[in-house]
Amino acid sequence: MQFEGKKGLILGVANDHSIAWAIAKQIMDAGGECGFTHLPDRPDDERQRNRRRVSQLTDKYENAKFLIPMDASKDEDIKSAFDHTAKEFGKIDFMLHSMAFADREDLKGDTVDTSRDGFKLAMDISVYTLLACTAAAKPLMNPGGAIATMTYFGGEKCVPGYNVMGICKAALDATVRYLAYDMGPHGVRVNALSAGPIRTLAGRAAGVEEMLSMYEHMAPMGRNVTHEEVGRTGAFLLSSMSDGISGDILHVDGGYHAMGSPGRLLDQLKK
Repeated sequence: MQFEGKKGLILGVANDHSIAWAIAKQIMDAGGECGFTHLPDRPDDERQRNRRRVSQLTDKYENAKFLIPMDASKDEDIKSAFDHTAKEFGKIDFMLHSMAFADREDLKGDTVDTSRDGFKLAMDISVYTLLACTAAAKPLMNPGGAIATMTYFGGEKCVPGYNVMGICKAALDATVRYLAYDMGPHGVRVNALSAGPIRTLAGRAAGVEEMLSMYEHMAPMGRNVTHEEVGRTGAFLLSSMSDGISGDILHVDGGYHAMGSPGRLLDQLKK
């Protein structure tokens, strides 16, 4: 994958375990230039911890061109971030959307007990932000550009414990298809990457530790996937090597999504 001369925006890096960072590293190692956003810090946080966690990563890369705060729940923040992107880059070739959130209390309980406010918040951050950021990116995107977001198998099938976030991912998957249609005439592709369980900040909140052993025994490949594997696939979706793919969900889960039975896990259950 070659990204020389390509520029884009990475939304959603939280720390060095973030899938968004794994993808951004692949892009920058291949010559691409990236701008980054981070969660705004509280005014009383003198240490600026959200910014510092990301800046410790981006400061090591000459082609990480800027790092700015963005609260994706605020339209004015999104506009400001894309105005800054336009000032720095002019046009862009890719955008990675890797943002999701649900109140921890709503994730802990049964899906049926999800609060109204919690549902609105989860759908706003996890789904609507893809619409809002794609709209903001639209006038900046070069023909042949690509947009990718992060989804999960819990939006396709019921994954107990994933709860309201599974509903959000189902809505996100549908959003990808409709955006692919809208952006197609502009020469821009929109896809989603569905990774298996990986130890990330969001993954821990969704119970990833319990999933790792199950995937290892059920997936046809007999193992879990790595940050690097997901990073390479995400970069592929944002590169010209995938220029015939749009409106798709690409699974990087060792084949787990293809299984219709527990497979080799049955051997463990018999024991």
